[in-house]
This record gives sequence, structure tokens and C-alpha cells, in this order.
Amino acid sequence: MSKKNGLVKLGVFAALFGGVYAFSNYIYKISSVPKQHTDEDDVRDFDSSITDGRKFIRNHPDRQDMYVETVDHIKLHASYIPAKDETHKYAIIIHGIWDNHEANGVYAQHYLDMGINCLLPDLRGFGRSEGKYIGYGYDDRFDIIEWINWIIRRDPAAKIFLHGMSMGSATTLMTTGEPLPENVKAAIADSAYATLREQFAHTYKMFKGSFVPIPIALFLSRVIIKLRSGYDINDVNPIEAVKNSKTPTLFIHGDDDTFIDPHMCSRLYEAANCPKQYCMILGAGHIEGVVKDPVNYWNKVDSFLTKAGF
Repeated sequence: MSKKNGLVKLGVFAALFGGVYAFSNYIYKISSVPKQHTDEDDVRDFDSSITDGRKFIRNHPDRQDMYVETVDHIKLHASYIPAKDETHKYAIIIHGIWDNHEANGVYAQHYLDMGINCLLPDLRGFGRSEGKYIGYGYDDRFDIIEWINWIIRRDPAAKIFLHGMSMGSATTLMTTGEPLPENVKAAIADSAYATLREQFAHTYKMFKGSFVPIPIALFLSRVIIKLRSGYDINDVNPIEAVKNSKTPTLFIHGDDDTFIDPHMCSRLYEAANCPKQYCMILGAGHIEGVVKDPVNYWNKVDSFLTKAGF
């Protein structure tokens, strides 16, 4: 009888272990394995201006492929497009999750028209950049610093600002939480999350079949990402980063965003110790402000950049 009970217990344990292992791998696959944007995905862009922006980047006659290598020996790619006239002004435009630098063509068009050089990095794991996992801003902040230093090596008089969207926005804020060269004059954070842990919980609720309680799902996410990607999701904390930032920052969000809670933007703004401005775009969903209300969006951005010396 005891032998039979032991086998039953062993079977139950094996089933539980197998279930936990399978669920952990499922979490890792959907949260941390990069998915490449393809040309076929262009038709899924939420607005035609985003697709037009992609084509603008791909076909720009002055676009150049640039590369840097990180301290952990990852080769990163960016597209660089210089302004028509020589200038010391630079925009580093940072894309969001499940995409690549071409998604930010609509922003590059505007800045090039303003006479600003544009650098559009592929975050690690996306586009032509190497990398096997999504960093959500954790490793990416140091990658952006590599690109900042790349610009300064080419142009010591450079005046640089960062403009990030979604995960790229969180990356922007995480970057400004680090000691930065004086060349970095401003940052624009469009639709950032306050903490990755909160964002994981919010996103998990939207999954079909999210039957595992959120605390358990978060614990498993934290463990599997730590083991396989090497960082703790609790350390991806833009709201703590902005407390250390000295970089003037414009916080933007759409009030109809269902992917990242708009209240995160107001919390980030309140927590920031740097010079700051706040802009809520009415009627805009996730990173839709630039297409839902482009006049208001660009008026706010341009006014902010003018004050910052651009």
C-alpha cells in the first residue's frame, strides 16, 4: 500500500512539475522571445502613415547601416539618416516591442524636416540586431548609451535627444536614469509603463486561458526570465529611473490606451525629478497620438524641443 501511495505521489509530483515547466516555457516564449516584423506585417499597421514611414526609411537615398558592439559582445544595428544640411542636432528614435526601427519612420520624417539627424536603432533581438531575448529596457538602456557614445565619437559637439515609443519609451526612461553625457539634452517618452512587473500583470489578464493566478504567473515569469535571460523583471523599473534623471523629459500618453494604463504616465510624471512636461492625447490608443491628433502631438513635441535647444 505504501509503495502504491509512493507511486501516486511521484506521479502527482511529476505531473505538477511538468505542468509548471510547460507553463513557464509558455510564459517565456510569449514574453521574452523576439518576433521579427516582416513585410507582410506592414498591412497590420494601425495607420497608413506608419506604413508610409516604413517605406520612407527603407527607400531613403541617404540611409546608412551602422553597427556597434556591446560589452556582452552583441552586434547592434541602426539606420542613420543625416539631415540635408550639416548640423550638430541628433534624434535617437527607439521602437517598441514586436517591431523594428522602421516603425519609427513617421517620426524620422518630421525630425529630418526640422533639420535634425536621425539614428534609428534596432533594439537587441529585433530587426538586424543580434540578441535572443527581449530586455524591456533593462539591457537596452546600456545599448542606447552605446549609440549615444557612437554619435559623440563622430561629433563631439552633438546635441542629442531620445524619443521612444512603448517599450522604447520605457527604454528611454531607463536610459535617462543612468549617468549620461552632457550632450543628451532631452527625452520624449510616448506610452511608457511604470514597472515591468505591473505591465506583465496587466498584459497577462488579457491572455485567453490565463487560469493561473497572477501572483503565481508573475513568480514563474520572474524565475524563468532570470534563469534564461539573466535579469530580474522587478529591476525593470522606469518609475525609479526617472527619480534619478536630470534629463528634461516630455511624458506623452493616449487616454484610450488599453495596452499600457494611461495612469502609469501620470505616475511617471509625478515621480520624475527632472525638468518635465506632460501631454495626454485625447481619444488616442496605444502609441496612436502621432496619428490621432498629429497637430497637437507635434506642437507639444516641437515646443518642448525648442525649449531644450532644438
